[in-house]
Amino acid sequence: MSKLSLYDFKILSDHEQYDVVFSEGTFIDALIEENTRYPLYAVYLFFVEIEYNVAKNKIVGKTSFVTVDKLNRYSRLMD
Repeated sequence: MSKLSLYDFKILSDHEQYDVVFSEGTFIDALIEENTRYPLYAVYLFFVEIEYNVAKNKIVGKTSFVTVDKLNRYSRLMD
């Protein structure tokens, strides 16, 4: 697949979005909060955060973004 913009990514189906993230994204790191893990991926020129419920062993959502302010929650990873 050729490079996608965030807009092009958002118009894909959920299945296609997950396929792009897991096959073409670069894993950066993950946050863990209680029973939820938030792996962060860089995909082309944007980021995708997956919400994974550990107790249920299930992906429950995702957020895609380009703005740096949303990366603040990962800033501890840069220390």
